[in-house]
Amino acid sequence: MKLFGIKNCDTVKKAMRWLDQHQVPYQFHDFRKDGLDQPTIELWLNSVSWEQLINKRGTTWRKLEDPRKDQLNQQSAVELMLTHPTLIKRPVIEDASGVSIGFNESDFQARYAK
Repeated sequence: MKLFGIKNCDTVKKAMRWLDQHQVPYQFHDFRKDGLDQPTIELWLNSVSWEQLINKRGTTWRKLEDPRKDQLNQQSAVELMLTHPTLIKRPVIEDASGVSIGFNESDFQARYAK
């Protein structure tokens, strides 16, 4: 399993804490520090929509003064996510079942508890 996010995100911290407590192995990818590329985002878009992937409640979205923000489509959304990776809802998890977004304890319990 690979968990994508940023290290100082509270939701990412909760997900990592849960995985650690339940001894679920994962690889963490900090897309602020380690970067993010277009093929990765496009892989995620095979499982989730760009609308689900963009966090319109976050600070980055509210501060964004990009005219493309008002007329988003998949291509412009990918471009924005590559330029501003903190626009992506976190964490993004890649595992054998595909891609999921966010942390929900009951969902993690159902999917990963041993």
